[in-house]
Amino acid sequence: MSDTALRVLYSFPQRLGAGRVCYTAWQQVLGLHDAGAQVTVLTGSVARPLPPSVEVRTTLSRGKVRLPYRLLGMTRACELHDRLVARQLPRLAEQVDVVHVWPRGARHTLAAARALGIPTFLERPNAHTRFAYETVAEESERLGIVLPKGSEHAYDADVLRIEEAEFALADWLLCPSDFVAQTFLDQGTLPAKLVRHTYGVDLDRFGPRPRERTGRPFTALFAGYAAVRKGLHLALDAWLDSPLAEEGVLLVAGGIMPEYAAVLRDGLAHPSVHVLGHRDDLPALMADADVTLLPSLEEGFGLVCIEAMASGSVPVVSDACTELCRHEENALVHRAGDVPQLRDHLTRMARDRPMLERLRGNALRTAQDVTWAAAGRRLLEVYTEPSAARRV
Repeated sequence: MSDTALRVLYSFPQRLGAGRVCYTAWQQVLGLHDAGAQVTVLTGSVARPLPPSVEVRTTLSRGKVRLPYRLLGMTRACELHDRLVARQLPRLAEQVDVVHVWPRGARHTLAAARALGIPTFLERPNAHTRFAYETVAEESERLGIVLPKGSEHAYDADVLRIEEAEFALADWLLCPSDFVAQTFLDQGTLPAKLVRHTYGVDLDRFGPRPRERTGRPFTALFAGYAAVRKGLHLALDAWLDSPLAEEGVLLVAGGIMPEYAAVLRDGLAHPSVHVLGHRDDLPALMADADVTLLPSLEEGFGLVCIEAMASGSVPVVSDACTELCRHEENALVHRAGDVPQLRDHLTRMARDRPMLERLRGNALRTAQDVTWAAAGRRLLEVYTEPSAARRV
């Protein structure tokens, strides 16, 4: 390691700064930079700018021209990025202290780093891939859904082979939640290989706003892309089996996987359920919602949990989400898949206004310490901690 700023080669195979994991990766780079790391980014392409002091090299774009991911397919695009980064790494080796890589675009880079003696960290933004595939397959079969090839967490033997090879090659696996770490332990990963870091929230985007309570119905929000693993069907079942179906409002904001939407058609058509589609005003929706639902069957972290906290919306979530959601302290947490328990939690929130306000206040306080800047500092600590201190 250098005696000055830690030099991080950050490899991300997709469009840095776009939605979902691309946004997470962009925030990680900003957090590392702000924490004092010297970051060199190799990414497929860039959707949002980074500070000038962050060196950025694109692998799948030149200027405004980008290789089309849809034409190549995500797996092939990530593989191409990986090979290009691995080819550059020997020339950069003297300028790199650690290598941080992302799934599906890491095998060749990890092998090259190992040959050069550079420590490697593989981001795990989700549960163990085998666990995720099995969980989604089981629930899809129960619902009568046939997942098309390429849909979120549809079983893909090639992806599983690639990602399990990455697990073996990486020195450490970065787990953003206890749930993620446990799925790896359950699959036989050695505890010493797993390290805990975290994600965060942008408090400039998400924050509480004044609410008009008089005559306002109890409002719950389900936000984000709805695939089977996110449990929208469980939220609908719990909602429609509760008194809230007659007196409250459930907002569904975000896209819904078409095959999933077909199965949910009747529930989504209920008068108390408002399907909003994709929205750009998520912070405002959260700030206006009494609770935010995330009844995931499997999860990596659940960014909406901490975004909801920052907005003053109490998370009502499954135990697959981040452990930052603490039952009856700043959230209500049910066992993943337990619809009656979720129904009871929703009803409690609607009936017990003092409890709702207490949890809301605690959630707002929690969010102040779970920023992306804090996540960047924690990630930098993980890179530099002695091996024993990194362990789960």
